[in-house]
Amino acid sequence: MEPTTDFYQLIDALKADSANSLGLFMPEVTLCVFIALFLAVRLITTKLDLFWVALAGAVVGLISSNPLQLCSGAVESEEMFTGLLVHDGLTVAVRSILMLFLILFLIFTKISGVPDKEDGADVYSLIFGSTLGMCLMTSANHLLIVFLAIEMAGVPSYVLAGLIKGRKRGSEAALKYAIYGAGAAGVMLYGISLLVGLAGTAHLPTMALQLAEIIPAAGLGEQAVLCLAAVMIAVGIAFKLSAVPFHFWAPDVFHGACAEVNAFLSVASKAAALALLLRLAVGLGSVPLNEVEIPQILEVQHESIMSEAAPTQLVSLEDQVADDKSAEPAVVEETADAPANDTEAEPAADDSDEEPVAEGAAEETIDDEAQAAALATRLAIKQAHDEALSPVRNFIGLLIAFFAVVTATFGNLAAYGQTNIKRLLAYSTIAHAGYMMMSIAPLMMTLGTDHAGAEQAASALIQYIVVYVFLNLGAFSIIAFLRNYVGSEEIEDYSGMVKSRPSLVICLALIFFSLVGLPPLSGFLGKFAIFASLADGYSDTGSMALLILLLAGGINTAISLFYYLGVIKTMIMGEPNEEHHLGDRPVGDMEMTYVILITIPTVFLIVCWQWVAGFADEAVKNFIS
Repeated sequence: MEPTTDFYQLIDALKADSANSLGLFMPEVTLCVFIALFLAVRLITTKLDLFWVALAGAVVGLISSNPLQLCSGAVESEEMFTGLLVHDGLTVAVRSILMLFLILFLIFTKISGVPDKEDGADVYSLIFGSTLGMCLMTSANHLLIVFLAIEMAGVPSYVLAGLIKGRKRGSEAALKYAIYGAGAAGVMLYGISLLVGLAGTAHLPTMALQLAEIIPAAGLGEQAVLCLAAVMIAVGIAFKLSAVPFHFWAPDVFHGACAEVNAFLSVASKAAALALLLRLAVGLGSVPLNEVEIPQILEVQHESIMSEAAPTQLVSLEDQVADDKSAEPAVVEETADAPANDTEAEPAADDSDEEPVAEGAAEETIDDEAQAAALATRLAIKQAHDEALSPVRNFIGLLIAFFAVVTATFGNLAAYGQTNIKRLLAYSTIAHAGYMMMSIAPLMMTLGTDHAGAEQAASALIQYIVVYVFLNLGAFSIIAFLRNYVGSEEIEDYSGMVKSRPSLVICLALIFFSLVGLPPLSGFLGKFAIFASLADGYSDTGSMALLILLLAGGINTAISLFYYLGVIKTMIMGEPNEEHHLGDRPVGDMEMTYVILITIPTVFLIVCWQWVAGFADEAVKNFIS
């Protein structure tokens, strides 16, 4: 009967855990409900305009993400669904950013006319399905969920790339995207299998604990397998980030797909992939304090470190209570020998009444001291594990630094000479992926030594993602509206556009200058936060890799100015093209209102930057333990 009893107890525990996790999982549940609704409507009719339904779903998703809880303090880290997912400040922040982007993106697609009523249910279900995968990427706490979330976000994106019917270039883009994605997924899955086979678990906190025990005694073969597994997993994430050398799909897909899909891929996909990269890097490079148990110090033989970092020894509560009780008879004898008069009897009675209170207070004090000693011991064990994981952090930091500098440099250099605005923005997106990856390198190199520096680097990444949402969405929305107006996406066809649409050109110029990082625009503060984290990381660690990243970031920022200026120069100083009005839709008041509203954060977000920085700081406060 015992196996049956254990089975039912396990089922009850799983049910209780799932019930507790559902409250934290409501944004994903909301997306699932609306996906089912879209598919059900698709079976009945194709004549309904589901835009308002989709917008309502995105709003409900944002509300259920509850971003305001970051304004009231840090979010405690809490595992969901038996450790497969984790809910913390990073989850809340990035999930809220994704939901906000989804709202803005749906409004953008409605104004631009993509999709039409016939395809609305299919397109919205694909968009919500991909967003669901991205939300799972931000909260993944298990390598199985990491892989499933990437595929859940990727497969709908492959279909969206070929959204425009009858367009050969779009079909080619979708096919290339799917082929590259399948290859990257296979490589990543093989890397996951190697890492899980070596560590014996796919749960990230437990895996970090196992690696801390394996690495000090690891031979050359095990070290090679670890490095190979890390590189293979990095391939899958680099594909989502379009990081060099896994960027080849991006220019062709961005050129072939419509600007609306490009906006979705360049913003939402990047934000989710960066959150996942951040979670994997920190998860494998540091052991969470709640995973540390005191008996493990005997198993890994860390007594010497324990004696140096936490000399306080645990004291048995029972022994102390026994010592206190052994002293009580002396008090009784002394009171027995005292004169038995009324005035002296009353104090004795008072003492007897206060003895239980004093004894309880003593036990409480002893308990507090024992807990403090236990915490000090756990901190000492964590410090020992983190020291053992320093090779992992250094390797991951150097690997990300390499990807970052190569990606940013190649993206900016390749943008020169582009004649198609979408290909130019594709390479710009690649370059910005490099900038954002730069912040993770100092995080990894200071994670075990400078807690505040690691938090600053993670906060810088969140700040840049917030700005990047408005910048890239604004850029691609203007490109889509110009496509409808001009009938072309070639830069030369925008010549002299300032004379017919000056407001549109001014907004695009502000967005481009913010992408460069020119003050006083919000992009300047975003890049400044990343470069400041690199400078602080270099001053703390003296790592030449961080100094090279800092110099490369500054040089690449200067390089990017010229190709952005080239587009603005063509629009302002070029001669107007007589064929400007070949498009089927003019840029009306609705389009201009949307562009202006999406451009306002580019200019005025700097005014409330303290709020953005506070939002990012609270997001990472309990993420890095």
